[in-house]
Amino acid sequence: MDFSIASILMLDGVTNGAVYALLALATVLVFAVTRVIFIPQGEFVAFAALTLASLQLGKTPMTAPFLLVLALIVAVLDTVTGLREGLPVVRVLKRVLGAAVAPVLIGLVALWAGPRQLPLLLQVLLTLAIVTAIGPLVYRLAYQSLADASVLVLLIISVGVHFALTGLGLVFFGAEGSRNPSFWDASFNAGPLFFSGQTIIILLASIALIVCLWLFFEKSLYGKALRATAVNRLGARLMGISSTAAGKLSFTMAAFIGALSGVLISPTTTIFYDSGFLIGLKGFVAAVFAGLASYPGAALGAVLVGLLESFSSFWASSFKEVIVFTFILPVLLWRSLRDPHQEEH
Repeated sequence: MDFSIASILMLDGVTNGAVYALLALATVLVFAVTRVIFIPQGEFVAFAALTLASLQLGKTPMTAPFLLVLALIVAVLDTVTGLREGLPVVRVLKRVLGAAVAPVLIGLVALWAGPRQLPLLLQVLLTLAIVTAIGPLVYRLAYQSLADASVLVLLIISVGVHFALTGLGLVFFGAEGSRNPSFWDASFNAGPLFFSGQTIIILLASIALIVCLWLFFEKSLYGKALRATAVNRLGARLMGISSTAAGKLSFTMAAFIGALSGVLISPTTTIFYDSGFLIGLKGFVAAVFAGLASYPGAALGAVLVGLLESFSSFWASSFKEVIVFTFILPVLLWRSLRDPHQEEH
């Protein structure tokens, strides 16, 4: 291996690591706020890529009616729950409308826009809206009622949600994969390095989103509320911060990050209905590197995972996945020795 090959592999690793960093940040965010190890994070990636592919073909993506069905179920569930709690009808109606109006509008717009071959930018925005709206609905249906359960119970729920979404992905999109057109066909050379326009978009979008997340948590009231919930759920409740609202917001952000990741990588690789699991798992490995607690640590771990994957594909392409996932073992051993395990009560 000479310097030129090493440079190319390093660029490829950093590009992949930028996407893994987004997924790792989403994993850390969801776990910090809700204690949910969100295994289905990768399904948002696959749903977004395949939704955009359906729009490219002039078809109505099946995620649109799926979003409408989820919104209907949540509306019925919120109505029944509110009436059982003895809430005034006006308050129940306000709760139902707050949860269902936006998903219903997005779903109806998607049904109308699907066959109309909109410009690529509008298709991307519609894809992001559809998949992002699925996030809080999944939280409401699968996690909200068990928000105070143990981490193990929440993990089992995540496994069930993962299998459910993967199966629905097969029903919605079929077994064939899809690859979307590049957003920017330009190419640039810098010595031995070759930069495609899509690579530059991935790097810039990832950096921009990371900066926006930092500003959100540091400057906004909602970001500080999420940080407070992550530090101490009971203390946040005593200060008037709704843990339910914090959970929905964290899942909304995770769904948006997953959708953006899927849109970014869809022109660079063929995405199948179950591709998201492997991609999300690499983001999870990066998050474990940070102990599911540190955002900078998760970003650093993601870059390391991307570099390890890139160089492994050169030296031993048949075992690159094994090498990447084996990387988690010394990290877990190191954290186990550094932070002795305490039983959860």
